[in-house]
Formats: sequence, structure tokens, C-alpha cells
Amino acid sequence: MGERFAGKWVLHKSEHFDKFLEECNVGMLKRQAAKVVSSEHHITQNGDEMDVNVVATGQKGKHQQYTVGNNFTETEVNGEEAEVSTEWDGDTIKETHKTKSLTYTLIRELQDNDTMVLHLESPKGTKAKRIYKRM
Repeated sequence: MGERFAGKWVLHKSEHFDKFLEECNVGMLKRQAAKVVSSEHHITQNGDEMDVNVVATGQKGKHQQYTVGNNFTETEVNGEEAEVSTEWDGDTIKETHKTKSLTYTLIRELQDNDTMVLHLESPKGTKAKRIYKRM
């Protein structure tokens, strides 16, 4: 798998993200803030080892370190702790986020060498995209 996802990525556009957040129990104020926040993913990858630093202007970012195929925990934007399972699905990385109140999926895909797409599916089936461009 090499280092396909390695690099710095900046959010280019979102599709259906507000509805996704609403269905993940995120309040209106945080959803409104998400519309104007610039987001970057700084990724270091060594095979299955992932180090993802999410930088968001005006908001607390997050840092994830994990090995694809294993689990990790993180705090979701709605404040709940999530157990996150990860796996390779072809050339994509699939994450399943489970909290006490909901489960959603995130699939990290390289559309081309300069475009990374995060495909999100809410508990109610809303499909959202976060499209990033290589910096």
C-alpha cells in the first residue's frame, strides 16, 4: 500500500455534510461552524501505520495514530467517545465509528494523485463527502 495517503491536504468542498452532522447528533452551532471552518489533514503513512493530524481553523483539531486493521478510540464532534475499527477495503481505508448512541462509517479514498475524498455515511443513511486537494 506504500504511502498513498501521505501528504498535506486542504478541504476543497463538502457535499451533504450538514445533514450528516445533524444525523450524528451534532448541535446547530457546531454544524454552522463546520460550514466556515477550513480543514487540513496532515498525513504520514508507512504501510499500514497512519498518523493523521487534522487542523481546523478556529476549532480544536484532532490527532489519530493507528495501524489499519486495528482499533483506536477518539472523541467525536458530538462529544461522545468512539471505538473506531479500521480495515483496508481494496485501496481505501474504511473506518467504522461506534459510540453509545450511533454508528457511522468513513471511507478514505484517493480519487487521483491530488484528490482525497472522505465518504461518510450517517446512521440514517445520509451519504456525505469531504473532498480534499493536495497542498
